[in-house]
Amino acid sequence: MGHLYKKMIFNKKIHIEDKLISATSPTFVIAEAGVNHGGDMVIAKQLIDLAVRAKADAVKFQTFKAEHLILNDIQKAPYQKDTTDASESQYDMLKRLEVSREQNLDLKQYCMDKGIVFLTTPFDEESLEEIDELDLPAYKVASTDTTNLPFLKKIAKKGKPIFLSTGMSYLSEVRLALETIYEYNKDVVLLQCTANYPIQDNEANLAVINTYRDNFDILLGYSDHSVGVGAAPFAIPMGAKVVEKHFTINKDDEGPDHAASLSPDELIAFVKTVRRVDTYMGSEIKEPSLSEQNTRKSLQKCMVSSQNIKKGDLFTNDNLVAKRTGGIGISPIDYESIIGIKSHKSYKKNEVISID
Repeated sequence: MGHLYKKMIFNKKIHIEDKLISATSPTFVIAEAGVNHGGDMVIAKQLIDLAVRAKADAVKFQTFKAEHLILNDIQKAPYQKDTTDASESQYDMLKRLEVSREQNLDLKQYCMDKGIVFLTTPFDEESLEEIDELDLPAYKVASTDTTNLPFLKKIAKKGKPIFLSTGMSYLSEVRLALETIYEYNKDVVLLQCTANYPIQDNEANLAVINTYRDNFDILLGYSDHSVGVGAAPFAIPMGAKVVEKHFTINKDDEGPDHAASLSPDELIAFVKTVRRVDTYMGSEIKEPSLSEQNTRKSLQKCMVSSQNIKKGDLFTNDNLVAKRTGGIGISPIDYESIIGIKSHKSYKKNEVISID
C-alpha cells in the first residue's frame, strides 16, 4: 500500500442540499435518467416525475457537446449497436441527445418544484462550465473520465461534492484519480461500477467495494448496471452509502440505455428494496433491542440451586445450574463471582440464588 494515498483522508460527511451522506445516514439513491429522454424535454420531465414517485433522493441526467466529446467517425460501443441503429455513428447519436444550458435550467427548476435533487454529469469542459453556472449541489463523474486527470482537476476545483464512477478502470488508475482530486477537494464518494449495459451478474464485482475500503479512506457507493433491482441493494451491507441505477419510461424505446434500465415499476421496487435494506442494517451498537427486553427476561437464564443447599455451604459448580427464571436472580455470566462463597441461607432445589 503506497504512502501517498494512505494519507488521503476524505470527508465522511457530505451534504447534498438537505441530504446527508455519512456512515450512519440512509443510502443516497440516484435515479439515473441519463439520455433516456431521447432529446425530448417532455419525456425528461416525465422521468423526473417517475423518480419523485419512486422516492429517489436525486435524478441525474447527462450533459455534453458531441463535438467536444468524440471524434465524428467513432463507431458505437457494442451495446449501443445492439440497442440503436448500428449504421449511425456514435457522434450522430450523441448529437441528438444533447441537453442545452436552457434545458438544464428548466429541468433544475422542475426538480426544485418537485422536491428532488437535480444532477447532471458533465462530459466535456464547455458543459462543465455551463453546469457550473447552474450552481448544482454536486458533480457526477462518469467512468469515461476516471482516467481524464486534467478534467478531474477542473471538476475538483469547482469545490462541489463529487460522485466518482470507476468503470473500466484499474485500481492504480482509481488511485491516480483520487490523488488528482484530493489536492483540491475532499468531498468525494467513490463508486464501484462495471461499465457495460447491462452487465452479467458475475461482472458486478461488489467485492471491489472491500478493496476500496481497504485502500482508501473515503465514502463508498455503487453505480449499478445489473439487470432488474440487481446488485445495488447487496452493496449496502458492504458499506455503500450511495447507489445509482438507470431507469426509463419504456424499455423498448430506441436508445443506448433503455434496455439496461429499470422500468417504472422496477424503479419503485428498487428504491423500496434499498430502504428496506437500510432498515435491516439498523444500528451498529450491539445491545438488546427494545422488543428484546421482555424476551430477554423470559429466555435468558439465572443461577438456581441444582440440589438442596444448607446455610453455610459453599456455592460450587456441582450445586448450581442456570435456568430460566423470568429475569430474576444472578446471570450465569457472573457465576464465577459466587463460586466459593458461603450460602447465607438454605435453598431447596430450583430456588433462585440471591447474594445479599
